[in-house]
Amino acid sequence: MGILNVTPDSFADGGLHLDPGAAEAAAVEMEARGADVIDIGGESTRPGSDAVSADEEIARIQPVLERLGRSLRVPISIDTSKPAVAEMALDRGAALVNDVSGLRYDLALAKIVVRYGAGLVLMHSRGRSRDMYRDAVYASVTREVRDELCSSLDRALTAGVARDAIVLDPGLGFAKRPEHSYAALAALPELAALGRPLLVGPSRKSFLAAAIGDRPAPLRDTATAAAVTAAVLLGAHIVRVHAVADMVEAVRVADAIRTAREI
Repeated sequence: MGILNVTPDSFADGGLHLDPGAAEAAAVEMEARGADVIDIGGESTRPGSDAVSADEEIARIQPVLERLGRSLRVPISIDTSKPAVAEMALDRGAALVNDVSGLRYDLALAKIVVRYGAGLVLMHSRGRSRDMYRDAVYASVTREVRDELCSSLDRALTAGVARDAIVLDPGLGFAKRPEHSYAALAALPELAALGRPLLVGPSRKSFLAAAIGDRPAPLRDTATAAAVTAAVLLGAHIVRVHAVADMVEAVRVADAIRTAREI
């Protein structure tokens, strides 16, 4: 899953793709480099960020979606928790809604997903982006992330979303300090017991700095590749990344190891 942030303030690439033409070119390049799906976001959800209105999110995303519907062959995902934004995107050809709230913010989002027969990613988090670290307190990361994802899954199913349409995401970096993110990544085999495919998004995130030292987000791609490799070996089905070409190679090597047979 290639990341396309159409925002001025995303932590790794804010402002790079505000122009619809630049966003289209970036998406086409990611597809050419091996992305299987492009995830478009019009609101930064980095820790400490402020929310934007649905109207602002739509104004950023809609011109890009209208271009990508003509230029991409791979599916498009919309990274939003707002029903109005999801409806606009699905109406313009998006196939998947990537909800960082796990349906905690607005359950009406599930009804939009059902109406369009779309896929739905439910991510684990707590609180809102502005103050999410306040809720980064765990007695057991594995148990609490699993149980809270299970609650999100139950909300979606009760609202009528088909089980086969749902993907789960442990939410690395969201309401998690570095040690919690590493624990959540290591817990993928336990999360797989929930019976849904797993999406993991470690790309360029600050938790990587706990292992490699502080450096700007674009210089964390080697560390990202290590986390991507671990995610695949531990059972992830989808990885959400910025540097698509490099991460495609990491995934292919990890998958070759995962599926190797003894000789």
